Amino acid sequence: MCSTKKRILQSDNNPLRELKAATTTRLWVALTIVFAFWSPAAAAGGPTGKPQIQGGNLRIEFDNHLRSRVVARFDKTETVMGPFSASETVTTADKPWTGFLLTSQKRGRTKDAFGEGERLTVEGKAGTLTRMVSVTVYDDFPAMAFFEVQYTNTGTTDLAINSWTNNAYILNAQRSVGPPAFWSYQSGSYEKRPNWVVPLYTNFRQENYQGMNASDYGGGTPIIDVWRRDVGMAVGHVEPRPKLVSLPVSMPDPAHAEIAVRFTKTISLSPGESFHTFRTFVAVHQGDYFRTLADYRRFMMKQGFQTATAPDDAFGAIWCAWGYGRSVQPQQVYDTLPTVKRLGFVWVTLDDGWQNNVGDWALDPKKFPHGDADIKALVDRIHQEGFKAQLWWSPLSAVPDSGLLRDHPDYELLNRDGSTRKVSWWNSYYLCPADRRVVEYHRALVRKLLVDWGFDGLKLDGQHMNGVPACYNPAHHHAQSEESVEALPDFFRAIYETAQAAKPGTLVEFCPCGTAFSFFTMPHFNMSVASDPRGSFQVRSKAKTLKALMGDTIPFFGDHVELSDGGNDFASTVGVGGVVGTQFVIPSLVSKRSRSDLTPAREKEFEKWLRIYREKMLSRGQYLGRLYDIGFDTPETHAIRKGQTMYYAFFAKQWKGPVELRGLEDRNYSVVDYVTGKSLGTVSGHGAHLPVEFDGDLLVEVQPQ
Repeated sequence: MCSTKKRILQSDNNPLRELKAATTTRLWVALTIVFAFWSPAAAAGGPTGKPQIQGGNLRIEFDNHLRSRVVARFDKTETVMGPFSASETVTTADKPWTGFLLTSQKRGRTKDAFGEGERLTVEGKAGTLTRMVSVTVYDDFPAMAFFEVQYTNTGTTDLAINSWTNNAYILNAQRSVGPPAFWSYQSGSYEKRPNWVVPLYTNFRQENYQGMNASDYGGGTPIIDVWRRDVGMAVGHVEPRPKLVSLPVSMPDPAHAEIAVRFTKTISLSPGESFHTFRTFVAVHQGDYFRTLADYRRFMMKQGFQTATAPDDAFGAIWCAWGYGRSVQPQQVYDTLPTVKRLGFVWVTLDDGWQNNVGDWALDPKKFPHGDADIKALVDRIHQEGFKAQLWWSPLSAVPDSGLLRDHPDYELLNRDGSTRKVSWWNSYYLCPADRRVVEYHRALVRKLLVDWGFDGLKLDGQHMNGVPACYNPAHHHAQSEESVEALPDFFRAIYETAQAAKPGTLVEFCPCGTAFSFFTMPHFNMSVASDPRGSFQVRSKAKTLKALMGDTIPFFGDHVELSDGGNDFASTVGVGGVVGTQFVIPSLVSKRSRSDLTPAREKEFEKWLRIYREKMLSRGQYLGRLYDIGFDTPETHAIRKGQTMYYAFFAKQWKGPVELRGLEDRNYSVVDYVTGKSLGTVSGHGAHLPVEFDGDLLVEVQPQ
């Protein structure tokens, strides 16, 4: 291959800066290959047959034009996922560059910080553009193939590239299988807050852009997944920082689905110059998307991502004062505490409404006329009653008339045209997470809330926390406008680390209000949440997603039960191993009736479910996400193991028939409906079946005899 030069880019207007950074700073480029034994084809210096690379569960095959396809390998069966397609391409102003004639191939063993494995490198040429693709399959990740793609301008004139695409594949539907042909995990964040897990239908399309899809909705985890009843496939990137890629999913006709990773930005290549795409991957799996997310997490941990540590009391049930709304009065909290205590809650959360405004975060003088003394008295009372105290807070935003923006207007994140960026719910403006002064301001607030006021936990809230736009504020002297995007995880790391230093064991709940959580912020909080679910399925599907990405040691809060189906579906939170919570209010303390009223009937229901939650503590169990397919298996089923006992949660509008109890050993078990205490008989062996009938849900405990 011809030698290439690497230009040092001088201005933000040159879009190659970000791609060069991806080439020169990412971890895998710095890794040294310890050994590589090349095949005879490499020694010959040219192609000898169609290139391919194989791992334990997949094979990547290329044709002579460097189109590729994926073959899944499970249970001694090989499944061709779809036809050969132009999987790695670029576009210029006049055409897409899709066909690259194979000129060389090399294959051999490799070893680096991610482990040992096989690496295939193929090179092809199309006119004045050369493409080199390196595909690595690691022994420890047998279902994933990682792609590094480089393009080189071998011509004599500049070449302007508008976008690149990696891992663009067509998936065939299974023959003679009724709809839906596919289910999918979608990772884009949208103002309508759609389900993350959806069945596909003809003409479906979702871009899953990881940047901003509304003024204050953006970010996500850079993976999409599409699966059939027998096998599925996912694509994504494994960069250690957020990137503004799209992960389009479409179903153009009843027989096919299409997926890809795409990045749109003008790239100017001088003669002899090269650029690398981001490092991307394709993965295959059986069942639903859970394995892909869990494998992605394992791989990212090898790049330094670590799970936060949750305190023991993080698994306690939560009562939140949000039922009283923004007009909440301290006396309402005081008067509700006896009921909160009687029902057995552990946490008391003071939600939105305590502050003078969003941005200054001083106490509302009408509610706390004596300032700090009043809020300290409230926290002391919460502690005296035996509770932990949590405070709601919405960082990274400020209302226009706040003292903060009056004194520091240069803290704002600005759009390209110099305008401010609006955060809709609080009618406030974004602050820039890449500005050091903004970070320090928030660190000081954390110390005040935890040390001066005495709170034990923080509830970070707001859809704007999941992603931020590019910042063009000249006062920030950004080397590139995307610094704000990539700095967002560092901003939340500063908050988390400050909290733990100020008060070790602080609970930091992260609630990005219906957006598709960004993996890059996950190391910096120790409680995830269903985040304003639009019903019970979102509670359960979000639990499955977040447990795959974060593991079992981080508690998942099912959010206020009032947000579930019927406003009372504790089963969906308990059944998936979530922490239960509520925003109930005492009817005599409010003037207007609402679904949050704790009526006598609701109080009995709460007593029952709080007792069940405390007795079983399934939030401390191991969530077995690979046992059941949340899309195709009926009824929808979730399984949790605690010691030798298995817990199953079944969900359907109505069900009469057998259910399968997967994950059991070859022995006898007794089965009990642990909500009613009714015995359901005994089962035996792997994949035992049990005849049942229920409406809505059925929760069972299966103990070995």
